[in-house]
Amino acid sequence: MKTPSERQPISAMSGGNAQKVVLARQLVERPKVLILAEPTQGVDVGAKEEIHRIITELAESGTAVLVVTSDLPEALRIADRIQVVRGGTTTASFGPDASQVDLLAAAAGGDE
Repeated sequence: MKTPSERQPISAMSGGNAQKVVLARQLVERPKVLILAEPTQGVDVGAKEEIHRIITELAESGTAVLVVTSDLPEALRIADRIQVVRGGTTTASFGPDASQVDLLAAAAGGDE
C-alpha cells in the first residue's frame, strides 16, 4: 500500500487500501477462524486480486475462512465449498466444481 503518511486516516484511503488495513488489523491476532462479509465490495480489480490472494494463503495455512459474498465469480474463485442461503436457510451446498448456473438456480429456487 502506498499512502502519503503512515498516519493517514483510513477514511482518507481508497476503498481497496481501507479494506486491506481492516483485514490486516484482524490478522494481527492470528485468528483460527476468520469471517469476512463482502471483503472486496467497492474495491478495484488490483485490490480484489490482492485480497483474494490473502484469503487463499490464509486458508492454505490452516485458518478457517468464511466469506459471505453476493459476488458469484468471487465465490467460485476462492471457495472450496459454497452454501447458498435463501430466506435465512441454507438451500444448497456445492463443492469446488460448482458452476455459476448451478448457484443461480439454487439461489432462485431451482433446487426445489
